[in-house]
Order: sequence, then structure tokens, then C-alpha cells
Amino acid sequence: MVVYRRAAGCRGAASAVRRRRKAPVVPAGYRDAVTLAPAAAPRVGDAPRRSVYRPAERIALGVTLAPLASGPGDPTVRRDGRAWWLAFATPAGAATLRIVETSEGIVGTGWGPGAGAALDAMPRLLGADDDRSGFAAGRHPVVRELHHRLPGLRLPRTGRLLPHLVPTIMGQKVTALEAVRAWRVLVRRHGAPAPGPAPDGMRIAPAAATWRAVPSWEWHRAGVTPQRADTLMRAMAVGESLERGAAMPAAEAIRRMRTISGVGVWTAHETVQRSHGDPDSVSIGDLHLCKQVGMALAGRRVDDDGMLELLEPFRGHRHRVVRLLEASGVGYERRGPRMTIPDHRTR
Repeated sequence: MVVYRRAAGCRGAASAVRRRRKAPVVPAGYRDAVTLAPAAAPRVGDAPRRSVYRPAERIALGVTLAPLASGPGDPTVRRDGRAWWLAFATPAGAATLRIVETSEGIVGTGWGPGAGAALDAMPRLLGADDDRSGFAAGRHPVVRELHHRLPGLRLPRTGRLLPHLVPTIMGQKVTALEAVRAWRVLVRRHGAPAPGPAPDGMRIAPAAATWRAVPSWEWHRAGVTPQRADTLMRAMAVGESLERGAAMPAAEAIRRMRTISGVGVWTAHETVQRSHGDPDSVSIGDLHLCKQVGMALAGRRVDDDGMLELLEPFRGHRHRVVRLLEASGVGYERRGPRMTIPDHRTR
């Protein structure tokens, strides 16, 4: 590091000449006291880190990681050919994680200050903590068939609560299209760029403090109604404390979230399905799920009570059954016109 100072007029010309001979040329525009840094050296975390995970059983990356994306175009999750890219915050800092299956195993490459933490968490992200003991798929022929067809499905555990709670609150009582659009717009606007060579447009989801600073008109322009925005602000007011719930059992995390006005059963369970990989959480109150489960397991539409009755034989793994149905594309016939999506944003 070289510090340049303008020669004082009281000093002799000879001293000034000696200084000029010893020092390199000062770039144009530098006057008085200026500090020049040497050529930028690679920052810690810029170099990629690599890890290979060799699970005992093969894991299907697509059906395992797909639930972590909040719809197509999610700035925090991207699929590029066979590779999956995820951008997220860790206690050590931001990280970009690229996951791809090779002949070596599942290879993870991480960039950013949080790359090491991201690679350490990769096995849990791919279902290493997913305990399937007690899951009796043979209790229903459809479940048995789907379990046979999708042996590589695992329930991922991210260990992060807020990045799943926020888009879930955005999805309360609106269409999936509205929720996905709001998440995409706001994360692109307020999220930090993903480190490393992440695909263009990838972002790190904002922290609680950043969400709290989002002005009201930006919620409106993103299509988030005042009721949902107010719920988000209440959640973000205790966001740092709430995030610690990711390290607690799913039941305790649900209890904590339910203390926030506006966070109900559906929101809390949708969140822990991803943050904790909870195999038994059921999204009660979902407009389509009960009908999907009813048609798949009973051949008829049912309500939430009927859905819980059909899933009861699989208690302890009810969400696993739902994931098998979702991943296999099992659906139900939808009748009537599509719901009109209101748009109250300023143009």
C-alpha cells in the first residue's frame, strides 16, 4: 500500500525531487492524501470449493429438490440441464451451490463466503436426515406403485425457515401465479446477487431486516395485498428469533409461527415441509390438495377432513404420500372457468 501526499511548499525543492524519484507516478486526479490499494487479490470465498456426496441409495435430484423452488423463475433456485443451482445465506455468509450427479457421486460446488457451510449442509439438503422407517407404502395400492416408481424421492431439509415462510405467506388465499410473481419481483429487487458464476439473475433471498425496509408501495406493485404485507411485517419483526426455530423440532417451529397473527396451519406446515423436511406435515386448507388426494386414493373428491381420513394409515409419513402424488403428476379433473386474477397494481 502506497500513500501519496502533496509536497508542502515550505520543504526544499531537492526533497521534493527525491520523493518523486522514489515514488511511482500518481494517477491523474489524485491529490492530497490518497491511498491506493495494490492489485486486487482473490477474496476469501471467491475460489470454488468442491465436495462429493455418495449416498447409500440413489437420489433423484429432480423430484427431491423441486419443492424448494417457489415456482418457475424463482431467483434463488435454478435448473440448468442436469445441474441444480441454489443461492442462499448461511451463518458464514452468502453461498451459491451447484449440485449435479456424476459417476463419482453427487458433486457439489460452492462459491462465496458461505460455500463451506453450504457444502456441509448438502447431504441434509438431499434428504440424508429423511428417515423412512415406519413408512408402509403397501397400505394402499396407489401409494405402493408410486413408491416403487419413485425410489429416489427424498424429503429435503434446508435448515432455513424465513426463505420458505416469506413466499408461503405471499401465497395465502391467492393463485400460485400471483404468489410466484410477487416472490420473483421482490427477491430480484431486494435480494443480493448470488456469488460465483451463478446463472444470470440469481439472488440471495433478503434477510428479515431487508424485508422490514421494503416500502409499502413496492408490496403493492408486486401484487401483495395489505393483509399479506402486514402478516409479513409481523413475521419479520421477530424474524431473527423465528429463524432460530429452524434448529428446533418441527412441532416447536410450527408453534412459534402460529403465535404470529395471520400465520395459520397451512402456512406453518408448508414452511416446515421444506425447512425441516417434516414427513408428516399436511397442508390443510389448500384449495387443490384435498381433491388431488381424494381422487388418487378414493376415486372421488373429498374435503380436508376426508383427506386426513385417507392419509391416516400413513400417519408419520403423510407428507411423503403427498409428495409421491405430486411428483408423479397425479391430479384431478378441474371443472369451470379459471379464476380471474385481479391486478390492482399501478401501471
